[in-house]
Amino acid sequence: MPDLSALQSRIGYAFQDAELLRLALTHPSVAHEAGTHIQTNQRLEFLGDAVLQLILTRALYEKFTGYGEGPLTKARATLVNRRALARHARTLGLQDHIILSRGEEQTGGRTRPSSLADAYEALVGALFMDGGLEAARSFVLAEFAQYISDIAVLPVIDNPKGELQELLQTNSAESDRKSTRLNS
Repeated sequence: MPDLSALQSRIGYAFQDAELLRLALTHPSVAHEAGTHIQTNQRLEFLGDAVLQLILTRALYEKFTGYGEGPLTKARATLVNRRALARHARTLGLQDHIILSRGEEQTGGRTRPSSLADAYEALVGALFMDGGLEAARSFVLAEFAQYISDIAVLPVIDNPKGELQELLQTNSAESDRKSTRLNS
């Protein structure tokens, strides 16, 4: 079991309930391999996704006052896509702390972008549960400050029907992945 104090130093937050942090780092493969009901990071990932989107939505809303829903949604999607979240997770070194089954470890689960992104969202959920919205907000805004400031202008939607179709397909694919995980 990795020492979580180094991770807490990197994220700039000391958990009152260290079990929340440990749970945020527990990959679902642990429960599958054990064959018993063991809590994993999936519930915290669900919560963290919503908290992350709320915080970033507000930041974009306040920065880009002249833009409507479409461009704001597209900008947020670039910040919270799986690749971006995996990058944040790697920067924090989450891969060194994820608790995996032996099988998942052997098949490269520690570096898999989906595992890293899920652990990152679960970490945000754990921060929210342990320290409230302000703890999560401080962490997220510090993590994304450079990325938000790098967005000088939002994309203009030239093809609203095409953009809507793209958004619906992205959400549909994400829903399909989440429902597949829920059913397994």
